[in-house]
Amino acid sequence: MITIELAEQSDIRSISNMAYIIWPLTYAEVLSQDQIDFMLEKNYTVEGLAESMVNGQFFYVLKEDGIGQGFIALKTLEDRVRIEKLYLMPGVQGKGFGKTLIEFASEKTVLKGRGILELNVNRNNPAYHFYLKQGFKVVQTVDIPYYDYVLNDYVMQKEVKATAVS
Repeated sequence: MITIELAEQSDIRSISNMAYIIWPLTYAEVLSQDQIDFMLEKNYTVEGLAESMVNGQFFYVLKEDGIGQGFIALKTLEDRVRIEKLYLMPGVQGKGFGKTLIEFASEKTVLKGRGILELNVNRNNPAYHFYLKQGFKVVQTVDIPYYDYVLNDYVMQKEVKATAVS
């Protein structure tokens, strides 16, 4: 059984543990080990995740049979909802959970009265192709200075609409 649950403070350690497993595998071919280590320390420690929550990111944990298998963080902006983070454990990639999280984010976007779902993805991240299949389009190519690094991203957006239920 698959559930998606709003993360509480008590879930931060679990999200951090997942990130420390996922990030090195996801970005080994994309980023230097130094940058991976830095990004984990900055954003995925218990303190970093708590700070993200305080700054308006809502985390949701995807669970399969009660076990956390991934997470998504959403932030509502004036005219859109942003996916700030979306990660799945290596053993469940390819099972449709990413699509499930995108659909979940789309539903939240409609509930928030917004029509656009947005995210950034590293231009060399294979997930880029997944997002294209989910209906996202590149709206901007950006190079974002981030401490001693540069984030080479695509900004991608997808229009979302409420679906009529008959």
